[in-house]
Amino acid sequence: MSLACCFGLQAEETILSQTHRVFQFENEHVRVWKTIIMPHQPLKMHRHDCARVVVGLKGGTLTKTEQTGETSELHFESGIAYWLTEDPPHTLHADVNESEEPIEVMIIEIKSLDTGN
Repeated sequence: MSLACCFGLQAEETILSQTHRVFQFENEHVRVWKTIIMPHQPLKMHRHDCARVVVGLKGGTLTKTEQTGETSELHFESGIAYWLTEDPPHTLHADVNESEEPIEVMIIEIKSLDTGN
């Protein structure tokens, strides 16, 4: 096995062991990606400017921490879809999977509700 092959495999294993997004597709109405949130790995502070549907592929509970320090739990069951509205203006939050198992969700972010009809 070549050295380049070994480095490629190590890089892939590193990616698969870290929280990451897998882009699915985007058009003028939606942006879709799968997120795999690994155990004990936080998602950095961010915000959601658009409403979205979240589908639990491999469910679990995330601890959501607002920039104010307030915390809440987001529970996703496998096979269930959830509607989440856009975040309030000028707010940020972080999420962490505090379990021992990865959580996988499909995110369908709504960019436009105008269907042209």
